[in-house]
Amino acid sequence: MVITVDMIKELRAATGAGVLDCRKALQEANGDFEKAVDFLREKGMATAAKRADREASNGIVELYSHGGGRVGVMVEVNCETDFVARSEQFRTMAHEIALQIAASAPKYIKAEQIPASELEHEAGIARARAKEEGKPDAIAEKIVEGRLEKFKDEVALLRQPYIRDESITVEKLLLQTIAATGENLIIRRFQRWELGESLNRE
Repeated sequence: MVITVDMIKELRAATGAGVLDCRKALQEANGDFEKAVDFLREKGMATAAKRADREASNGIVELYSHGGGRVGVMVEVNCETDFVARSEQFRTMAHEIALQIAASAPKYIKAEQIPASELEHEAGIARARAKEEGKPDAIAEKIVEGRLEKFKDEVALLRQPYIRDESITVEKLLLQTIAATGENLIIRRFQRWELGESLNRE
């Protein structure tokens, strides 16, 4: 199929990718616009993964208050340069992360940060429930594994479904922004407060 200049322009306008990348994507997709967009996205994700070891010490501390001050969130998101830190795309993503934290109340950024004791506690609950339901041991262990994965999806921010588009996770949203900005981005830390929470809570 012949790839026209107009096709390249349209794809470039939609994705922000370079002319040569757009041409290659359209060639790979045999002129199919949607497939070409997917090709560029996947390429961007691969590039984003390669950037993960680059230093990110600029950024923003985003503050968000929800429900007339009933929930407050503070999140630090880092990038490599001051230029990206000031960009609308980066700031929008930081705000979206704060909204996500307010709405979904994660406890950790990554699943790897969940203490083993907490995972064991959840596994114990799932095991007891499976036993109560009379499930055979082999099936019970699969139920426990499934419950632990679901628990990680609930408490780890990067594994949560993104509140505006549940077909992607917060991690994918982050990777898309890394691909778009060309810089390594890191959600460094966050804190979420809810009015009336016990002050003695661990």
